[in-house]
Amino acid sequence: MSESVVFCQLSRKFVDENDNTPSDTQQVVYYSLAIGHHLGVIDCLKENLVCSFEPYKAWIATLEEGSEARRKMEGVPRYGEIVIDQSHVVLLAKAFDAAKPTQTEQQQIWSQELLDMLQAIQQEPAIYLMVRRRYD
Repeated sequence: MSESVVFCQLSRKFVDENDNTPSDTQQVVYYSLAIGHHLGVIDCLKENLVCSFEPYKAWIATLEEGSEARRKMEGVPRYGEIVIDQSHVVLLAKAFDAAKPTQTEQQQIWSQELLDMLQAIQQEPAIYLMVRRRYD
């Protein structure tokens, strides 16, 4: 059995409803969506980046030791998954950009892919990443 780390990005949301939903209830669901609660809202995540588990650990080891960014990314091996949202964009972007000169070519490619995903979050704060450890 092999292990990998998968970065999934929010690609779209939709409201789970049917034709029998009263209009008052629909308004509550839409209001909840507008204020960020996920009552009746389904998130569709798309795989954007997959890397093997051991190379992932080597990649995040290029981040400054003891840094908040490294601690965040070490959450995947520790807890099995992390969420990256608007509040993490600047922290992670600075850390991965600073680490690029010390990274292998493959790690630089992953860093650039992550930086592109972080930029998408910066442009649309409703987007987030779910990063999970997967057993294949």
